[in-house]
Amino acid sequence: MPDIQLSYLESHPNAEGYFGRFGGNHYPPELRPALEELASCYKELRQTPDFQNTLNKARIGLQGRPTPIHHLENISREVGGAQIFIKREDLNHTGAHKINHCVGFALLAKKMGKTKLIAETGAGQHGVALATAAAYFGLECEVHMGDVDIAKQSSNVGRMQLLGARVVPATTGQSTLKDASDSAFNAYVEQHAHALYAIGSAIGPHPFPMIVRDFQSVVGREAREQFMSITEGSLPEHVVACVAGGSNAMGMYSGFIDDSEVVLHAVEPLGISDDLGQHAATLSYGRPGTLHGARSVVLQKDDDTPASVSSIASGLAYPGVGPEVAMLHETGRLSIAAISNEEAIEAFFRVSRLEGIIPALESAHALAFAIRLASQRPSSERILVNLSGRGDKDVDYVLENYGTGF
Repeated sequence: MPDIQLSYLESHPNAEGYFGRFGGNHYPPELRPALEELASCYKELRQTPDFQNTLNKARIGLQGRPTPIHHLENISREVGGAQIFIKREDLNHTGAHKINHCVGFALLAKKMGKTKLIAETGAGQHGVALATAAAYFGLECEVHMGDVDIAKQSSNVGRMQLLGARVVPATTGQSTLKDASDSAFNAYVEQHAHALYAIGSAIGPHPFPMIVRDFQSVVGREAREQFMSITEGSLPEHVVACVAGGSNAMGMYSGFIDDSEVVLHAVEPLGISDDLGQHAATLSYGRPGTLHGARSVVLQKDDDTPASVSSIASGLAYPGVGPEVAMLHETGRLSIAAISNEEAIEAFFRVSRLEGIIPALESAHALAFAIRLASQRPSSERILVNLSGRGDKDVDYVLENYGTGF
């Protein structure tokens, strides 16, 4: 990894866990010792040969890394503009980038003497990945999931249970990702003596956003090396990722964040409309606030409580973003865009039919924007998209609600 990359990763966050004015630790005081223990153990263990060797063994043998970069030649030809490339995180075992940090958390828990992993999940990809990692390392697993998402993602619920995880329904609020996060946080408060919270994205109090980003940075490291190999030493002009909490985005951005000539694009879910409660486009319409133990940007009602959100993609239906994503947006390093449900569905069918790849609905948001961007840019430019997950989990829902498409 180039020194400039190491410099950014080592200097963010600061010692108090802040990315600029975002981040920190706004968790209940009784959990401070557990979080301080986690930060200390992570700092001590992450660079040791034993930890790295065990992690790399799991990356290769369990996950199937490295994942390739693939040129979407058919779509690029049809669009007639910039060339679109994808980082195939959908080819990870369990079907998404989530297993990158789940394996890391499971190994960390094992080294810390914990016996259980607790987490939330929206689309179920994080839950399946965590259940897989828990089984691999011989740990108990408890996954909290909103009732709405349990019904929508029944196949992933079954996979978690087959892998030995206990799936806990979250029945408050909208019964979606934010409520599952609330439920998982509460469970961690009660069980932190013997359990580790393996948070599902780059959110929450310090050190969670840092740890998730670091474990996900394998995506950016690989993508940078692979792309430069393909193009004989040049970088993409644009790097695109869908954004909610930010795990897949920060993983991809980490490889290019110090390259000022590379534009980083954050693609949010516009849902049904831009009315509050009908989307989850936090960077576009949110304001600073505190959510799940960290200061960030949050979609809020007039009384400063989190707003309801909506997205066809369960993994994007979250009223906040990770604090590092919030900082990068505030400093102007991120260009943001919002994609509606209909645009995401169109991209879902288009990529399936023209490229033989069924993308997750979350990833379809990033692909929809990349297709739009490609049509506006010259053919000499290259767009690299993080295809964060495959769409097996979404097929039944899409067929039921949209048929077989065009």
